[in-house]
Amino acid sequence: MRGMAFGGTIVTLALAGCIATMPKEPTPTGAEDFATFCASCHGADGKGKGAVAATMARAPADLTRLPQGKDFPAARVMSKIYGYQGDAAAQAVMPEFGDLLEGETVLYDSGDGIPTPTPLRLVQLAEYIRALPR
Repeated sequence: MRGMAFGGTIVTLALAGCIATMPKEPTPTGAEDFATFCASCHGADGKGKGAVAATMARAPADLTRLPQGKDFPAARVMSKIYGYQGDAAAQAVMPEFGDLLEGETVLYDSGDGIPTPTPLRLVQLAEYIRALPR
């Protein structure tokens, strides 16, 4: 009986070691999340001409018209993606992606000089949008 208990302990420890060393799934890039969550409405180029755009009552925003560089409205863009929109008409059309962007956080300064814990994927997606060709 004692041997079975000892054997069970070894198996349990071995399995725990396997779980601890299993590689974690890589975090999708901003480009991958854009293709998954945004391109169907905003288009692969971000110009608002995605596959479903013509069927929508309100045209998706042309993301290439957003200011670039230090004038990029990072906080506003991330708020819209996350689901804090303030604009009831836009909220009815733009789905909330906050739950999909949870997970690892990073300190990110969205332009107000205050590094704030922000979901990594949300930052990556906003930075991808910032870098869209104009």
